[in-house]
Amino acid sequence: MDFSSTSISHFRVSANSFLSQYEPLALLLVPLLSLFLAHSLRSFLRLLSENGLKATLLGFIMNAVKLVPGVKGYIDAEKQKVVDKLQSDSKSKREGWNTELPSTGLGTSVLEKMSEEKNNDPVWQGKCSGTVYIGGSESDGHFSVINEACSMFAHTNPLHLDVFKSVARFEAEVVAMTAALLGSKENSSGGQICGNMTSGGTESILLAVKTSRDYMKSKKGITRPEMIIPLSGHSAYDKAAQYFNIKLWRVPVDKNFQADVKAIRRHINKNTILIVGSAPGFPHGIIDPIEELGHLASSFGICFHVDLCLGGFVLPFARELGYPIPPFDFSVKGVSSISVDVHKYGLAPKGTSIVLYRNHEIRKHQFVAVTEWSGGLYVSPTIAGSRPGSLIAGAWAAMISLGKEGYLRNTKAIMEGSRRIQKGIEEIAELFIVGKPDMTIVAFGSDVLDIFEVNDIMSSKGWHLNALQRPNSLHICVTLQHVPIVEDFLNDLKESVKTVKANPGPISGGLAPIYGAAGKMPDRGMVQELLVDYMDGTC
Repeated sequence: MDFSSTSISHFRVSANSFLSQYEPLALLLVPLLSLFLAHSLRSFLRLLSENGLKATLLGFIMNAVKLVPGVKGYIDAEKQKVVDKLQSDSKSKREGWNTELPSTGLGTSVLEKMSEEKNNDPVWQGKCSGTVYIGGSESDGHFSVINEACSMFAHTNPLHLDVFKSVARFEAEVVAMTAALLGSKENSSGGQICGNMTSGGTESILLAVKTSRDYMKSKKGITRPEMIIPLSGHSAYDKAAQYFNIKLWRVPVDKNFQADVKAIRRHINKNTILIVGSAPGFPHGIIDPIEELGHLASSFGICFHVDLCLGGFVLPFARELGYPIPPFDFSVKGVSSISVDVHKYGLAPKGTSIVLYRNHEIRKHQFVAVTEWSGGLYVSPTIAGSRPGSLIAGAWAAMISLGKEGYLRNTKAIMEGSRRIQKGIEEIAELFIVGKPDMTIVAFGSDVLDIFEVNDIMSSKGWHLNALQRPNSLHICVTLQHVPIVEDFLNDLKESVKTVKANPGPISGGLAPIYGAAGKMPDRGMVQELLVDYMDGTC
């Protein structure tokens, strides 16, 4: 017998002698218990890594509290009260809605029915933050051009390139014209800027994230992808992270409400595929330090997406008009992709956006090609297969009808309107402007009043503003609809502030208590549940 066999035999005898003092059941349970504890510890550390110490401990505490008899039922009942309050208006209006096909169709008189329903909508002309970006009346001007263009191509689908060649040309030209606004003609862009039209900013962002994930996997072999965005980054990145199984890090903004480059730098690791900047950010209308972020992305060899969904059809023209606009496009080294909405300040029909890439090598990772399908060979550029050619045609009509001169004229009007609104708010002693807006979004809060109560009063006057958090504030996204009624807005805001100051406290039917409670609630999981329950009962 050789030495190795002797050693193994000796070890077996020693091990059996040592283990003989324990019960067989204990020898079976200890390894299983160890595996269970190891799995639990791993899960805890993963939660700790993803959510942080405070949120993880709070989650454990809340889950433990809910185990107490009666507590979970009480919490669910209170939560349902909030959901019912949020849904009270929409639920009552659902009575009489169609739930099955009519036995006899209405024929062309259905248009009269639709007109009646439309007349019951709230008045939105000039009263909504963002929402409708085209100025004037729906029956004339730019509205009528867009409506006719969409109607002309209502039956078309760019999936069938060989049939609807005009729509294919429209899309290519819209993408090329938009790219030219965002630096494609600059030598620093590399001369390969390319992209596609999408259904909106969210799809453009989803595609940019998915493409960055797959590109970085092919380039660096990253299989556990992570991306980093500032707190002010759009919620579409959260959606992308959930859809595409990407770890999302949200980092605080700096004192100027811009992306904190140093904080983003600290979160970059071997799994980072993407960082994000906005020009401007949706909440406060402030442009992130795009050049610094571009340098950071370039130095680490990772992707950098710039969200220009709001600014894409304003900033190029504002810069030409002489406004102090920092660099934001493909002229910045390190920018790998850009999203820009044509249906906002591009004044195109709703459902039109563009995602652009620095080169074709990156964009190829956006496409999905299928070869093992009995239906034949298939390849699609975007999330949707069939797409409405009418919207592409409407976007082309918008850009060609306005031209550079039209966009310069519109940009001057909304930039001046935004400055007038900002100045007017600064003159209201109880309010303050959040940061220093770079564009056409003006956010404002208060240190002495509940700003959400002010919002409720403004809502009662017909205004539809956006409620924000961190800090609690409101914003108005200024469009051509607002330019003629800036003074009306400021007067109503002054009156609303006076009303809340004289009579603090929530008004009947107002949502201020809900917004306020949601902002202060430490258990963000519960807030998430409220939102999901609300949406489930609304759509």
